[in-house]
Amino acid sequence: MTRRIPLIARDLKRLYTGFLLVAVSLFLLCTYLTEFNPMVLATNGDAFWEFITEDFLPLALPKASRIPGIFSSVLVTLALAMSATTVAAILAFFVALFGSEKVSPFPRFAKAVRGFATFLRNIPALVWAFILFSSLGIGTGVGFVALCITSFAFMVRAFVETMEDVSQDCVESLQAVGATFPQRVSQAILPSCLSGFLSWYLYCVEVNIRASTIVGMVGGGGVGLTLFSYIKSFRYDIALTIILLIATMVIVVDQITGKLRKELLK
Repeated sequence: MTRRIPLIARDLKRLYTGFLLVAVSLFLLCTYLTEFNPMVLATNGDAFWEFITEDFLPLALPKASRIPGIFSSVLVTLALAMSATTVAAILAFFVALFGSEKVSPFPRFAKAVRGFATFLRNIPALVWAFILFSSLGIGTGVGFVALCITSFAFMVRAFVETMEDVSQDCVESLQAVGATFPQRVSQAILPSCLSGFLSWYLYCVEVNIRASTIVGMVGGGGVGLTLFSYIKSFRYDIALTIILLIATMVIVVDQITGKLRKELLK
């Protein structure tokens, strides 16, 4: 009689089975609370597929007079993401110096700095855009400030973690010989953490290229606002062309920043 050897240990199998049951239970609970019925979506999906195949999928190029405006809005989106990330990175660097207990001259306030950054980070850029829209109106200023706030909060936390992971021997040596705080930063922190800072900066550029399109649709300017204007005018065919252009832009930026980050982390 041959003995079957299980591919997965019994304890792990029970754990995976329990996890699957919990996931299914949560799904059923959420569908009940939200009154969402997947069967209704499946049976009444004719209108959705009709919209996709007849209105959305057929491509149509915009008029020649509108093409320069679309491409200029794409460039505005790129400039918006780059400028907001750059300004946020500069501010985040100086604030992160006071958010690291190992580096800050006031270590007691480091937790407060990190907590403030965490609070800002937990509010999405889209929410900031809605908040700023009522005071600043429609324009790239709304998108710039919204992206700058979220990027600043994200990079403060990322820069603090980068500084915390670096060996503090050099910092302690400089502090022992009487080096000032700016001297410790320029001679120990920057040389050790610069590649990490740049890597996080490039990653944030990738994120903001996508986020700037969403923020633009609610009044933040750029290609998102152009896309939303075509959707409101029911020109879904031209909107699809703009979506494909946005996807191409995001893919190209991701490839470039990805290669740069790999070179920095070598």
